[in-house]
Amino acid sequence: MDFKNAQELIALCEERNLPISEIMRIREIELGETTAETVKEKMTRVLEIMREAARSPIEKPVKSMGGLIGGEARKLNIHSQGKKGLCGDLLQKAITYAMATLETNASMGLIVASPTAGSAGIVPGLMLAMQEHYHFSDDEIIRALFNASAIGYLAMRNATVAGAVGGCQAEVGVASAMAASAAVELMGGTPKECTYAASTVLMNMLGLVCDPVGGLVEYPCQNRNAAGVANAVIAAEMALAGIHQLIPLDEMIQAMFTVGRKLPAELRETAMGGCAVTPSACEACHMCS
Repeated sequence: MDFKNAQELIALCEERNLPISEIMRIREIELGETTAETVKEKMTRVLEIMREAARSPIEKPVKSMGGLIGGEARKLNIHSQGKKGLCGDLLQKAITYAMATLETNASMGLIVASPTAGSAGIVPGLMLAMQEHYHFSDDEIIRALFNASAIGYLAMRNATVAGAVGGCQAEVGVASAMAASAAVELMGGTPKECTYAASTVLMNMLGLVCDPVGGLVEYPCQNRNAAGVANAVIAAEMALAGIHQLIPLDEMIQAMFTVGRKLPAELRETAMGGCAVTPSACEACHMCS
């Protein structure tokens, strides 16, 4: 049940008449030489950590280690309760949970790197919001997490998920692709539609640079997690509407990797370019000469 690329993954899904999540779940059992119960327990724990990381800062905001973020998720939550939100219930919850998770991470709390710490809010943000909005069970969300894992695995195997290698497109971009694919499967989409959504996300975020202020995974990382969730929702909606993606996921992953390697070092997590060297950013982190 192993697969090296999205083309092989889709072929397995069609041959076995199984969704991406189930192919990935079986792969983990077979290649890990473990049991279905162990794999289920581990993914259940992943969901528990995601839920706690996404909710605790809303109830008890904490300042980040670098002091650049803290309390944003609670502000969004209060704003939505005032009935003045522009995004609608699903997206409002998703961006709130995504930003909250980054607050947990930046204050040394426990998170799930999905696929990285700097992009850890996107998958749980959308999955938890969809669970609340559509009343999915924990088992359904866990299956969706296996789907997201398959997309992350493909990016890691064939490209990168490191901002230092490929820019933020490799972190927030891949996380958003993971979330979009999982969302499509949750809503009854086909495996091919899942890859359409993932490819669309990478296309829309192609070239996104990694420029953390002060070299800290705080700002603009938190804002980009919120933007990544929105991008995932858009791509999933397009795929579910039957909009065909011209460029297959495998080709888009390769395009992302190629673009990432061409980014100058200043725009790949070194904090020597982009947002990180603006006057206001330098003043806020007290690290620029």
